[in-house]
Formats: sequence, structure tokens, C-alpha cells
Amino acid sequence: NLIFRFFTQRMRVQIWLYEQPDMRIEGRIMGFDEYMNMVLDDAEEVYLKKRTRIPVGRILLKGENVTLIMAT
Repeated sequence: NLIFRFFTQRMRVQIWLYEQPDMRIEGRIMGFDEYMNMVLDDAEEVYLKKRTRIPVGRILLKGENVTLIMAT
């Protein structure tokens, strides 16, 4: 499982959000469940058009918002 590999190797990931094409979330997966809900550590909101990053710390991201997960 790719998400499990990102989790065990503590890789930094970028997550594309459903219906939010101009914003991504980056962070390290600290945990996840069967619904793809994830706890991310050192998370940042990345705004593509503004080219800005806002640190948000540790967050819980609901799986229904996830479109794509990739390593950064």
C-alpha cells in the first residue's frame, strides 16, 4: 500500500484537495484509516497562484477531501 509506505518512511507528501485546484496540503502522514482520513504533521497550506505557504502544524484531513497523494 502506497499510503502505508509514505507513513512508515515518514516521507513528505503533497495532497491535492477535492474542488480546491489552487491549494495543496503538504506534510508527513502520522496516521490514517480505511476512509483515508489522515493526521498530518508539519502541515502547510500551499497556494499555487499566490506562491505562498502557510504553516498549520498538525491537522486531521478528512478522506473525502483527498483527490491525489504524491511524495514531494
